[in-house]
Amino acid sequence: MREIPRIEIPRHLEITPTSEELLPNGLRLYTLQADEFEVVRLTLVFHAGPVTQSAPFVAGATANLLAEGSEHLSGREIAERLDFYGSYFEVNLDRDYVYISFCSLSKYIRPTLEMAREILLHPAFPEQEVVTYRTKRRQQLAIERQKVDVQARERFVEALFGEEHPYGVCYPEADYDGLNRRQLLDHYQRLYTATNAIAVCSGKIDAETREAILDLCRAFPTGTPFESPFPPTQSRHEWLIERPKAVQSAIRIGRLLFPRNHPDFVGMQVVATLLGGYFGARLMHNLREEHGYTYGVMATMVNFEREGYFAIATQVGAEVTRKALREIFREIERMRTEIVTEEELTLAKNILTGEMMRILDGPFGIADVTIENVLCGDSNEAVNRNLQEILSITPERILDLAQRYLNPEELSTIIVGRTDE
Repeated sequence: MREIPRIEIPRHLEITPTSEELLPNGLRLYTLQADEFEVVRLTLVFHAGPVTQSAPFVAGATANLLAEGSEHLSGREIAERLDFYGSYFEVNLDRDYVYISFCSLSKYIRPTLEMAREILLHPAFPEQEVVTYRTKRRQQLAIERQKVDVQARERFVEALFGEEHPYGVCYPEADYDGLNRRQLLDHYQRLYTATNAIAVCSGKIDAETREAILDLCRAFPTGTPFESPFPPTQSRHEWLIERPKAVQSAIRIGRLLFPRNHPDFVGMQVVATLLGGYFGARLMHNLREEHGYTYGVMATMVNFEREGYFAIATQVGAEVTRKALREIFREIERMRTEIVTEEELTLAKNILTGEMMRILDGPFGIADVTIENVLCGDSNEAVNRNLQEILSITPERILDLAQRYLNPEELSTIIVGRTDE
């Protein structure tokens, strides 16, 4: 009989080194060399997310309309040229940042970078595209907001931060009507600048490719970094939005905590994993397997540039809303009063370690981790520091963290749906 191989949990993760270069215009370029892969990806990150916008929906519109026409090419021509070379173009936003990625086979990176230049340095924001975008997005948002989970998600951040806070504000869909081309141009000119951005390139980067990337990055105007004071947060602890005909209720429970650079962030990630970070976690076992209240439930730590929070999210049958709520708080109380077993904690550690290994499998994953660490003011050395903290955490520390940060009186509870039983 073949012997089953022993599973080894690494205590150190090898990460391909990333070089850093500060360009004359102030843009920081990070390069991850991986010659074994015949691909190249360039990601530019601009501090141009919704927290930086001067009017509702401007940040998302600016990012999403960059490729819809330049000073020299139409949006269709840009799309066709990228498609011809099999190149990949993607735009993502979070509250703070805009992430724009270009990916292609290494042999086609030069024409891909030519399209990147058109998109990033010469966007035209055609008037008709702006009109089409705002009409379509207003309709999409109105439809999405009919769903209880979308309503709960929006009310949750509003409850945590306050309705006027940049992290908590949720604009009415009618505000799309005021969106115009001038606002997009202003946002672009103010924030799509070298000192307001970083660039991370990964893959097979020869001398010619590197020079082409440098040429693109050097072309951004210097600009001024975004800086703005945030108002104080104004949290509320309960928010019930009745939907009498709802089949399901959406539940959000959580609280403001701290961003990723806080010394307790990683420890609270372990706590969240134990509660609802994998299929067999406590909340999933209780709500789904034992009671059949939900298909899924999760607990997580969320990180923004200036804030962070702990959250539990689920959708349950409307007729069992209150029962599900009681079970969630029962599991929270167990976490605060009972020592977790070594077996359960080891499983959570292994899951988190395995997830780190999965993310770091390949140059693009390492590039993503590099971006996250740089934006947090850290380096990739944080990966092994976090790994060591995960592996060394004890049941006693888990109990201490839960007692400090999961006091039910300090948690905000948002329910959208029915609460009758």
